[in-house]
Amino acid sequence: MRNDAIMQHQMHGANAMNIDAVKTEMVTAAKAASDAVFTKYGRTDMIGACGFAWTVVVPKHKGNTKQGKDERKILAQLGFEKDWTGKAYEFWNPAGYSGQNVDIKEAGAVAAANVLKAHGFTAYANSRLD
Repeated sequence: MRNDAIMQHQMHGANAMNIDAVKTEMVTAAKAASDAVFTKYGRTDMIGACGFAWTVVVPKHKGNTKQGKDERKILAQLGFEKDWTGKAYEFWNPAGYSGQNVDIKEAGAVAAANVLKAHGFTAYANSRLD
C-alpha cells in the first residue's frame, strides 16, 4: 500500500491495522536481514566494525499542511522520531539487534528502508562507525 493510501486510511479512521501491518513487516524484514548477516559471521559479534545504523524517511509533504501533519503522525506510529535537522525522521536499529556490529545493524536498516519504499515512502538506510 502506498504512503498516500495509508494517509487516506488515517483520515477515515481505519489506519491502525494498516500502520501496524507496515510496522510489523518493516521490523520482521529488518530482523530477518540482520539474522542472516549474524549467521554469516558465525553467530559472533567479534568480527567486523562497531557502529550504528538507522532507517530514514523524508516526508513528502510540508509539516504545516493537513497531509504533512497526517504523514508525521503515521511516521510516529511507525516508531520514527525527528532527526537533528527536523526535516527527516529516523528509526534507529529497526532490527533491535543488541550487539555492536555495524554490518548486522546496517542490514536491518536497509531491509526496513526497502519495505517502506515498497509502501511509497522516501526511505533509505544510514550508518556510522563507532
